Amino acid sequence: MMRIMKDEGLFEPLRQTILDGLPVLGTCAGLIMLDRNHLNVMDITARRNAYGRQLGSFNTEADFKGIGRVPMTFIRAPYIEEAGPEVEILARVDGKAVAARQGNMLVTAFHPELTADTRIHELFLKIVASRH
Repeated sequence: MMRIMKDEGLFEPLRQTILDGLPVLGTCAGLIMLDRNHLNVMDITARRNAYGRQLGSFNTEADFKGIGRVPMTFIRAPYIEEAGPEVEILARVDGKAVAARQGNMLVTAFHPELTADTRIHELFLKIVASRH
């Protein structure tokens, strides 16, 4: 994804648009793309495939700050290995940070779109609405 963005001349325009305030919801690979080692717009470092390969995929439920317990589907998921002082960790699984927010950016290591629970998407819509 990063190579395609660079090849198509999208890397810097996308990066700048996010830094200028575009609300972004990054799930799984999206979390990785926003980190310090990729687009470098969110002050996090992701650990790729942290829970193993495809066979390491799993479902669980955990507390999500401000929302309550939410279902979480992890597919070759990362987790947040490091987070800067402006990053608010919103959820943890087994002590590992799996959701966070920094300003206009919301990230999850899991796939909230794969469950019927819409509360994380509703949180993102609130972020979008607050920017306008």
